[in-house]
Amino acid sequence: MKTIIPSDIPPMQLQQVMQTAIAPRPIALASTINTEEEVNLSPFSFFNMFSTVPPVVIISPSRRVRDSTTKHTLENLKEVPELVIGNVNFDMVQQVSLASTEYEDGVNEFIKSGLTMKSADIVKPPLIAESPVNFECKVLEIKSLGNLGGSGNLVIAEIVKIHINEKYLDEAGNLDQKQLDLVARLGGNFYSRNNGNNIFEVPKPLVTKGIGYDQLPAEIKQSGIFTGNDLGMLANIEILPVGNFSSEKDVHLLAQNFLRNNDVGKAWNALKI
Repeated sequence: MKTIIPSDIPPMQLQQVMQTAIAPRPIALASTINTEEEVNLSPFSFFNMFSTVPPVVIISPSRRVRDSTTKHTLENLKEVPELVIGNVNFDMVQQVSLASTEYEDGVNEFIKSGLTMKSADIVKPPLIAESPVNFECKVLEIKSLGNLGGSGNLVIAEIVKIHINEKYLDEAGNLDQKQLDLVARLGGNFYSRNNGNNIFEVPKPLVTKGIGYDQLPAEIKQSGIFTGNDLGMLANIEILPVGNFSSEKDVHLLAQNFLRNNDVGKAWNALKI
């Protein structure tokens, strides 16, 4: 196994390793404004939600690795501690990439990228009309993680209003994960796309309590056919079926077929002798 001590490699190499391994990362398209009322728009993949009550998100406009300089977004937030975060879907990803260009101070990336400003209700920075969901946020705290190139600056912000484009709601009025078609950042120039063709569901064991891998019969654990995912599905039942279980490979392949179709019940029935 290859091992790395972060301090032993150059920052650019460390960034490449981390951004490739820690992925996919959601993208925050951050709209900010300074005291001169100059608007800035920039995407950040160092972003996520960290609390529901209160609703808190964090973005990190890190210092540039090459020269330790800070980004316009961070400077704006120090002057006007408010921002809008729009999420990013496939229909706008190229424009969002263009908005990441390091234009000179005072240049409005909305204009450069062709994205549309729309007045927010509570905060000063504008909404992004093309984003499926916009979050109006007020900054609670900015925490610097250092002064070296690559050092992060955690912008901890509370959501004060949410705007949802109704075209992305399902019949029940909930956001439709498949229709959102969100994109996420990977390493280098790579992105991932999350729509109905490649997202999948894994039932959470929140109400039920699975028997666990340790309680699976030896014939199943030692199969050589079942993958870790297969065993995880088989172990996520509340009660082990009564009876003996086959160790035949053909039977295990049949059960695996049922698991591929998310039918755990039929898989267990196939395994019983």
